[in-house]
Amino acid sequence: MKQGLFVPAMLMVSVFVVGTSEYLIAGLLPQVAADLDVTLSTAGHAVTAYALGVVAGGPLVTIATVRLPRKGLALGLLVLFAAGNAICAFAGSYGVLIAGRVVASLSHAAFLTLALMLTVRAVAPERVGTAIAVVGSGFSAATLLGVPVGVLVGDGAGWRAPFAGLAVLALAAVALLAVVLPREAAPDTSVAAELRTMLRRPVPVVIATTAVGLAATSTVFTYLAPALSRITGFAPAAVSALLLVYGVGGLAGGLVAGRLADRSLPATVRGTFAGLAVVLALFPFALGWPVAAVAAVLAFGLLTSATTPVLQSLLLRHAGGAPTLAVSVNVCAFNIGIAAGSALGGGLVAADGLRWLGLAAAALALAALAVSYAAVPAARRQVSSTGGSVARARGRA
Repeated sequence: MKQGLFVPAMLMVSVFVVGTSEYLIAGLLPQVAADLDVTLSTAGHAVTAYALGVVAGGPLVTIATVRLPRKGLALGLLVLFAAGNAICAFAGSYGVLIAGRVVASLSHAAFLTLALMLTVRAVAPERVGTAIAVVGSGFSAATLLGVPVGVLVGDGAGWRAPFAGLAVLALAAVALLAVVLPREAAPDTSVAAELRTMLRRPVPVVIATTAVGLAATSTVFTYLAPALSRITGFAPAAVSALLLVYGVGGLAGGLVAGRLADRSLPATVRGTFAGLAVVLALFPFALGWPVAAVAAVLAFGLLTSATTPVLQSLLLRHAGGAPTLAVSVNVCAFNIGIAAGSALGGGLVAADGLRWLGLAAAALALAALAVSYAAVPAARRQVSSTGGSVARARGRA
């Protein structure tokens, strides 16, 4: 039954909670290190542990649960997420903290995949791009609001308090989704069908585009704050304000891209990566002037978040009636790209290349654009909206 954007909006709330947990720990590392008596670099492994749990555990959990009813699975994954954050909140040692992070991460990719599949089923095919953008905006809101508030709570009440709060919010999301999600039978798919979809040529191409595209954005974003302070000369308060500008741009960019993807997905894919390449190439030069830097940060936020709905919509167009594993792997590709871009940026910064990160990132964005051409022409020959294969996915989500 078509329910407009109500179900995606409710799923967005849950994605907001999950997204906040992923990014929150980075802002609490000094407190974690001091309380658990580990070095700052060791505490940072809590970030890595979560990312590895998402990449390794996401597809495995997805495959293991592919035949389970969707509503019950969504609620169970959020309960698992709440348990992981509760473990973090009561961790008496660094090892227990890492265990809690891994437990929470195991639900991350599987839940986001499920949220996207439930979204596809809840809306008309011509609104899939917009609905995906609504769900994905939960991550933008997490960066914009959830993480700063969580760090503020952690500074005042101790680093454990935000994790306890996330556990409570996750359980509240369970209660919310228990009411709004329709009860559905187990999907008519199989592990073999899901694996065959993964081997269908356009699907790996889209996943590769995701990894390369996110590596481009992460190369610059990871070191955006030091670039704005050291090169442009912004004070710490101004840098914080500019990160807020980035978040606002990201929230708007994802929603606009979702609408455009519903109208012309091929043009939106190409336009997003071409625009991203231009902005990133200009970024090193914009850093020399405050006004230009502000404009560049806003444009960067708009285009970075635009990648999510267009890539997920493109993947769904190609994945046919067994898209669940493909979507899960694509979620993992986002994390792989983020990790690769951060590593590349770190190497360039170590070589005194902070200002010129944008040029390397622009090359990656152009590479993502080139790779996407292997997937977009096939999409063009299908129905103009995300109908067709998306409609088949709706019947099996």
